[in-house]
Amino acid sequence: MGFDSSEPEQRRRLQAALAAAHISTGDLWLYYFGIGGSVGEYEVEAYLQGLLSLPELQRDLLAMAANELSSAQAGPRAPYADELGPGDPSRPGTPSGPDALSLNADLSPTLSHFLEASERAFVIFLR
Repeated sequence: MGFDSSEPEQRRRLQAALAAAHISTGDLWLYYFGIGGSVGEYEVEAYLQGLLSLPELQRDLLAMAANELSSAQAGPRAPYADELGPGDPSRPGTPSGPDALSLNADLSPTLSHFLEASERAFVIFLR
């Protein structure tokens, strides 16, 4: 599996959020695993070091874990993949324009991303 075009930026911003909130890799992994993440702590560490690529769903679950662990603190937040370059041709099916803005306007960002991640996991499961 290779890096997609948004993965390095998503990783960099996740690292910044973790550093600002003083979240260890172990704490991140434990929360991530608890919300359905499927890679081990060593793989998460390798991803954070830029040595391993992770699927978009797993990166989004890491972002969700970091954001929920740091929600009581001010500072940068970890972005979800769909927040980095909507309409990017390398990511087909990503909504862009006015439809992208109104797609989940009524849901909180965390719930919206959880639902999107769950839907992607279900589609993968059905394959």
